[in-house]
Amino acid sequence: VKSNNKTKHMLKSLLFEGDVIINCKSHQQAFIQIMNEHASLYNLRVKVFHRDDGEFPGGFHYHRRKDYMKQILRKEVVPYLFHMSWTTNKDNKIKFLQQMGEWFVHDQCIGKTYEAIMNNNIESPNPIALSDKSMSIQQCCLAEPNVLCHYKDKA
Repeated sequence: VKSNNKTKHMLKSLLFEGDVIINCKSHQQAFIQIMNEHASLYNLRVKVFHRDDGEFPGGFHYHRRKDYMKQILRKEVVPYLFHMSWTTNKDNKIKFLQQMGEWFVHDQCIGKTYEAIMNNNIESPNPIALSDKSMSIQQCCLAEPNVLCHYKDKA
């Protein structure tokens, strides 16, 4: 999303669509509705990437394109961003990303709020590094992925 007045207005509008999100049980449906509305009413230009564009795969690819997922695991394809859509809940999304080797978050930071991390209210194997608040967020990020196998049938 480019930062301009039209997109800012569209995203503000999305904030007021809580009832639509609750009824649809999907923020994506509400986002698509608002995006279409703003494209029509305010001439907002929308560029949508093709589903099979290699840079931005998602849950569709994970669950339906095993050949493509194997290419990612072999590093033949290196996505810019992987959006784990089409997946039931956050716990499954984390497990799938861990299994893919795409999870770069320390366990002690999972489920913690930004405030808890910034106030050093997290358990860490390296408490000295957490004594400096500016290091707190960095302490949650891993240089190498946290790879765990959860399912036999997933890549």
